[in-house]
Amino acid sequence: MYDCLVIGAGVTGAGIARELSFYNLKVVVLDKEHDFCCGTTKANSAILHCGYDPTPGTLMAKLNKRGSDRIKELAKDLQYKVVENGALIVCLDKDDLHKLDDLYNRGIANNVSGLEIIDREKLFELEPNINENAVGALWAKESAIVDPFNLNVALGENAYENGVEFKFNEKVVDIKEVDGLYHVYTDKNEYITKIVINASGVYGDDLHNIVSEDKLNITARRGDYYLCDKSVGNYVSRTIFTLPGKLGKGVLLSPTIHGNLIIGPNAVDVEDKENLSTPKEGLDEVYEKACLSVKNPPINETITTFSGLRAVLPIHDFYIKESKENFIDAVGICSPGLSSCVAIGEMVRDMVVEKLHPEKNPNAIVGRKKVNRIFNMPVEEANELIKKDEKFGNIVCRCEKITEGEIVEAIRRPLGATTVEGIKKRLGVSMGRCGGGFCVPKVIEILSRELNIEPEMVTKSGEGTNYLHFQNKEDR
Repeated sequence: MYDCLVIGAGVTGAGIARELSFYNLKVVVLDKEHDFCCGTTKANSAILHCGYDPTPGTLMAKLNKRGSDRIKELAKDLQYKVVENGALIVCLDKDDLHKLDDLYNRGIANNVSGLEIIDREKLFELEPNINENAVGALWAKESAIVDPFNLNVALGENAYENGVEFKFNEKVVDIKEVDGLYHVYTDKNEYITKIVINASGVYGDDLHNIVSEDKLNITARRGDYYLCDKSVGNYVSRTIFTLPGKLGKGVLLSPTIHGNLIIGPNAVDVEDKENLSTPKEGLDEVYEKACLSVKNPPINETITTFSGLRAVLPIHDFYIKESKENFIDAVGICSPGLSSCVAIGEMVRDMVVEKLHPEKNPNAIVGRKKVNRIFNMPVEEANELIKKDEKFGNIVCRCEKITEGEIVEAIRRPLGATTVEGIKKRLGVSMGRCGGGFCVPKVIEILSRELNIEPEMVTKSGEGTNYLHFQNKEDR
């Protein structure tokens, strides 16, 4: 018996779970995947939008601003990285300059500060690689970039340490209401709970429609991206958007937390909610639109391409409400969903508290256990750590400068990594130019040792993604 059952361990579900963990509630989070951050959260632009874009009065507008502020405030306690690099919304046609005023006024209505409309001269002073046709821009100084992987893991770890249970590899297949309680059936188990919270991303409509007569229809919208090498990570210093105008809507270019350059996304509606392909025509579209923003986008320095799916509703707003007694939806969380996740957690928390009237959890903590990153430490502290454990002096991932000690720690942490992809999300292993060619074999070896499993049982991202296949041990 649970007080609350959250479906989905992406950044929305983890944000909700963390907020609930500050109360004396028995909470469980279910996810069909092997780890945190396996859906929309793992493949997006990693931007903390400051709030100038959503229509005033919408949930998006309210939660974007609050969420972005809170994510910045929590970065130190939860140990993830935020860089307030600012954003530029570039206008390419004098006839569209009035649209910058519209965006500015919308931002003011949404209580966003740090907005400034700048002329062509100031724009090129800030960003020399901007397209020569640019005539001005809105400078949003509070816009930022974040590491969505570590944000998601940090929220989940904190919730777990405050008592929330997490059950991975459990796909919800049915939900039934019996005598005022919900029976949630997965492909493995049955759970009984007072309240269900649906934070299941692109599958949010499927679960909502099981229990509600008021049907929802979520469209999975695919966005394709280029991720470029760190050698061009400073091609732009700020996040660059193109103001929608006569030439259409552009794509963004932005530095990332790890020092790369990201370019994308386009927007393609797909029927298959598992369709993460990156077709040539989609990437060509991204490149063509990037050319509207900057001169000669450096896609020759691409180290990988990827795509992500956004959960889009016709209302063009978040859908956060009690759709049926004690069944709360937090769905349709497309952009600015990442920016809003903590605020969404607060909103859902208030809905639960109003229903159950729980007492505060006196043992709850705000932060999480120290994360050791050798190359982010002062030299003296790093040397002391290596003296205590020589594994921290053994570099495994040369591109990202990640040590064996850090990998072991990521495995041993609360809800630690159990797959190569889990290590990648927490540390950035294999995200460099070599694409894991040097480090993945060593990571497999470390996972095998630490999890006490045979090497052929180590997977990339859960069941069916094994790297190694042997008929018998003698073949190894």
